[in-house]
Parts: sequence; C-alpha cells; structure tokens
Amino acid sequence: MAASVTSRALDLLGAFDPDHRSLTLSALARRAEMPLATAHRLVGELHRWGAVDRLGSGEYVIGRRLWDLGLLAPVPADLRQAASPFLHDLYGATLATVHLAVRDGTEVLYLDRLAGHVSVPVVSRIGSRLPMHATGVGKVLLAYAPEEVRADVLGRLTRITPYTVTQPARLLEQLRRVRTEGYATTGEEMSLGACSVAVPVLAGEEVVAALGIVVPDLRRERTRLVSALQVAARGIGRTLTEAFH
Repeated sequence: MAASVTSRALDLLGAFDPDHRSLTLSALARRAEMPLATAHRLVGELHRWGAVDRLGSGEYVIGRRLWDLGLLAPVPADLRQAASPFLHDLYGATLATVHLAVRDGTEVLYLDRLAGHVSVPVVSRIGSRLPMHATGVGKVLLAYAPEEVRADVLGRLTRITPYTVTQPARLLEQLRRVRTEGYATTGEEMSLGACSVAVPVLAGEEVVAALGIVVPDLRRERTRLVSALQVAARGIGRTLTEAFH
C-alpha cells in the first residue's frame, strides 16, 4: 500500500530531531526515505504553510507555526497557564527578566519570558533553545536530567563567552550543588553583562520545569532572588499538582 501524502509529509517533519535541527533537502529526503523530487515538492508545501523555514544556507529547520501549535498541547499549555500568575508576581517583585523553561533533549526550551526593566543583554525568547551548561535554568534542568543526557552535554561543552564553564568536573560539581542547595547561578556565561539564578519547579516529586531570573549582578541580591523564585516555583508546582488530581 502506497504511503499517503500526509504520512510522507509527517515523515519529513520526523526527520528532524535534537541531533538534526537543520537539514538540507537531500538530507531530508534521505532520512525520510523518499525520492528527492517528492521531498522537494512536499517541503515546498510545508514551507508555504509555515511548518518549516529555510535558512540562508539553504538548510531547513522546523517552522514557527509548529511551535505555535505545540503550545496548544496539554502539557506545555497547562504549565504556562499554571505559571503565568506567578511569573507576573515574580516580575512585579523584581522588575527583572523572568524565564520559564523545560528541557528539550540536550537543550533548554523557553516556554515563557517577561522582559525586565533593567537593561541586561538577554538572548532568550519564547520558543528559543539555548545550551544547558551556560544558562541558569539549563543547569537546574541538567542537574535533574537522566544520566545519559548529562553525559551527552558534558561531552561537548562549547565556550560561548570567556566565562562559560567548559570543564566537565567543574560543571559536575555545580550540578551537585544545585541538587543540595536548590538553585543554580551563572555569571556572564551565556552573554556578557548578564547573570542568572534559577530554581526547579516540581509537580509532586518530578522536576517539570525551571524558573529563572536574569540580572546584571547577583552578588548582593542572590538570597532575595532565590527566595522569591522558590516561592513562585512552589506556587506553580502546587497549581500543577492540584490540576492533575
């Protein structure tokens, strides 16, 4: 029985994964196991609809419209809805940039973001993905990730700024401290002039997300920010737990 047009289009979208985020047309055809001419026609239709975007290099990536649809899925939608009032409370108390993020493979996926009043270089945006080892929310999520995920991340610690932690032993020690102290920090590791602090969000016993704040300097305000984050994280977790029981 011949594959339907729909199933072939889904095969093309399924060719993307955490290790293949951008693909040439020929790579898409190969990974979807279909003739190049068929892939060319279907990718053109997916591109016109917004399911894939074409980079300047000619490679294709998953399109923003799929992200928008993904936000309608129950889990991230429920998480964003549960977190929203607490994010706004946190923003009101700190006037800093606030993040809600989850792990997506070996990267951080930002589900929500409220921009702060203070001018701090923040590279994240809603729907963006950043390295786990260089972000506060990423370190939190990495500390509670499966062992194979940690091993994968530790095996390729790229330097983003002069302050990015690229030594596996040092990062492992930071992750150990996250689990014992309950929060993670970064100091200009993702972008110069920006520091972050983040805490886990638990639904029951499971870490389902991370909540973070980005500020110019943590030296004097870390204790206050950690306390504010933990109050908000507990509120989100309580809302999620009640929603699923």
